[in-house]
Amino acid sequence: MAAPVAHYSKWYRAGDFVFVSGQIGLRDGALVEGVEAQAREVLANVAEALAEAGGGFDDVVKCLVFMTDIGNFSLINSIYAEAFGEHRPARSAIGVAALPLGAEVEIEAIAFLPE
Repeated sequence: MAAPVAHYSKWYRAGDFVFVSGQIGLRDGALVEGVEAQAREVLANVAEALAEAGGGFDDVVKCLVFMTDIGNFSLINSIYAEAFGEHRPARSAIGVAALPLGAEVEIEAIAFLPE
């Protein structure tokens, strides 16, 4: 998983909850090209953070999806649905003007992982 690009933790446990910081499509220190590749890499990075914390997508209770072009919602949503399968946590999808390092999509997650 890519190291954080600023002063934050990639995930943080607070009691039974794990908060995964917003992930962008970084692989090997560089942003992957294209919104589809970024969405897939973002979800891979979220999955890796969850695994480090002892969980997975089935433990996620809430996601926030940020995208620089809301017109990409359907594409990002289909990739998101592939990753989550039948599990459907609460989610917000927000169009934003810009994301770090010129990313096109960013996702953060909250998981419930009882200790």
